[in-house]
Amino acid sequence: MQVNIYRRKLLNATLFFAKNTKRVNLSKLSKLLYFLDFIHFKQMGYPSIGLEYYAFDKGPVPRDFWAEIKDGNVPEDFKGELALMPKPDALPPYDREIEVRAIEKPDLSIFTPREIRILEDLAFIYKEANAGDISEVTHLPKQPWDITRKTKGKNKPIDYLLSIDEKSEVNLDYATDSLKEHFEIVRNLGIEPTK
Repeated sequence: MQVNIYRRKLLNATLFFAKNTKRVNLSKLSKLLYFLDFIHFKQMGYPSIGLEYYAFDKGPVPRDFWAEIKDGNVPEDFKGELALMPKPDALPPYDREIEVRAIEKPDLSIFTPREIRILEDLAFIYKEANAGDISEVTHLPKQPWDITRKTKGKNKPIDYLLSIDEKSEVNLDYATDSLKEHFEIVRNLGIEPTK
């Protein structure tokens, strides 16, 4: 059986954030995964995991993965490694919030040294933060979530190319070609990170 590297990266990034930061719920996890993918994209021209993010009200959300786990159901291939715990004391509008817990240690061997550095940096920066704190960063003006909401509207896909700027390690032409090639390969091989 072929191992889906992107699905394994998704699981292990989730486990890493659950083990190395506090108060990980679906909102915080969504934002951390977004940062991992978009920072890696700015540096390399392709995302780490390759989730497709949408401009939801509370920030960028990997919609397909969120749909898999939003009701607290652990995907079959994540069982025994990840736990999703409904928070009984949550108040509206977070009354259905799900806490993310790691059962097993993450397998970092699936990541490149660059990806591990990004994971570690994010865990350090956002260790104590809650999802609302992180929203202050994801919702900044002229950033991908904000641009998407203003130009396309709510709940629309966020284009990775919106993150390319003068601080990026790759230029827009390279990133455009690389991104297209990445998603073509992933789709042709059937190794999307979500089912």
